[in-house]
Amino acid sequence: MPARGPFQERLGYTFKQPELLELALTHPSVSHEQGEKLANNQRLEFLGDAVLQLIISAELYKHFPDCDEGALSKARARLVNKEALAERATAIQLGPELVLSRGEEINNGRERPSALADAFEALVGAIYLDGGFTKVQRFIHTEFTESLTHADAGRHTGNPKGELQEILQGKNAVAPEYRLLEMEGPDHDRSFVCAVRHSGNELARGSGKSKKAAEMTAARAAIDSLRAKGKA
Repeated sequence: MPARGPFQERLGYTFKQPELLELALTHPSVSHEQGEKLANNQRLEFLGDAVLQLIISAELYKHFPDCDEGALSKARARLVNKEALAERATAIQLGPELVLSRGEEINNGRERPSALADAFEALVGAIYLDGGFTKVQRFIHTEFTESLTHADAGRHTGNPKGELQEILQGKNAVAPEYRLLEMEGPDHDRSFVCAVRHSGNELARGSGKSKKAAEMTAARAAIDSLRAKGKA
């Protein structure tokens, strides 16, 4: 079995150059603690970030042809921010594989989101150098399939009520209307349920901690419903 065999099995990729995998997993604290300029994963992180951005951008461009640049950028940012990458690293159990300094180990470095996210990017860079573009593309596609499937939020602007109104008024001049259906809970912890209607028909409902939040959730749900029916 190759070095770190179980981990490579989880990745679905076996390195031809295992030293690249070791480098990707080596935290900068190792060189800092030893006072020497030892190799660590920062350069691979730099490369992996660029590769990841390119492949995710291409996937979003392909899957959401009706999105403009702003919506695509927001969707990409949600998929590849530090928190999202730390989640992907946790899913493949990357933390236990990290090579850390004693100080970083004591300070829970294996669970630090920034360390996990950086190592995930470094891993992407290592796979790219070891196996080429097709291999790293396959790895990223596997890791992000579910996230990309639910990236429909990338279609939405930051103003779902305005977006819904624009969609509906493309059909007729009647504006959507919002109705408060429920309000419950104590003053400090209220919850609201609103419905959005158009031309006498209820399109969707939404809930939130304020009336405005419930209306926005209802608008988003209505947009999703209209798109699913091919009406937007």
